[in-house]
Amino acid sequence: MKWQLLLVEDDIEIARVVRDTFLREGYGVAWATTGLEGWEDFQSNTYDLVLVDLMLPEMDGLTLCQNIRWKSDVPIIIISARKEDEDKVEGLHLGADDYLAKPFSLAELKARVESQLRRWRRYQGVPEINVKTTFANGLTIDLNNEKIYRNNEEIHLTQKEFALLTVMVQNPQRVFTKSELYQHIWQQVDADGLQTVTVHVKGLREKLKDPVKNPYFIQTVWGKGYRFIGEPL
Repeated sequence: MKWQLLLVEDDIEIARVVRDTFLREGYGVAWATTGLEGWEDFQSNTYDLVLVDLMLPEMDGLTLCQNIRWKSDVPIIIISARKEDEDKVEGLHLGADDYLAKPFSLAELKARVESQLRRWRRYQGVPEINVKTTFANGLTIDLNNEKIYRNNEEIHLTQKEFALLTVMVQNPQRVFTKSELYQHIWQQVDADGLQTVTVHVKGLREKLKDPVKNPYFIQTVWGKGYRFIGEPL
């Protein structure tokens, strides 16, 4: 099996050495030089493991780790010159599986990659559960077929509305800030996008017939953001 790696690193010399090393070992390696480029690559292709630097242009490595983890359980290894314990703790808290400080030996990096891939292979052996869930108050979400129903009637969402609902449903009870949602779904870092999120959440609620004051599905956490509170049956 040829494992597919995504390397997100803006240091050209380090990236070339790491990429060439794994290519010689028979891996497939895609290389992105910015956080946003890495996030776009991850969404467009299938990878078995991601190597992420923390100090990246356009989208930092911690944000990239967070975005990937909301979408996938693929192994993530942070490789960074930042050695502070706080960075390691935050990276692991946001979903990274391992943290390797620069400078590092290629032998150690290869060993850690192989270890994570062995675990991932065992995980992949578990049959995937069909992602179709029914919630209290008549909501059914079929993520595999991208269909939403309320009281057995199909609800037609826009692409962005569906993406908003999906990321919240896949992370129930987690509070998402507007900034996090905008970066994750619109793939941009822009304060002006916060109103865009507000408008789309409002449209989503209207289609779901979800009251703002006593919601069944999407709750506003004042001063913070939104979370999905639907009760699965």
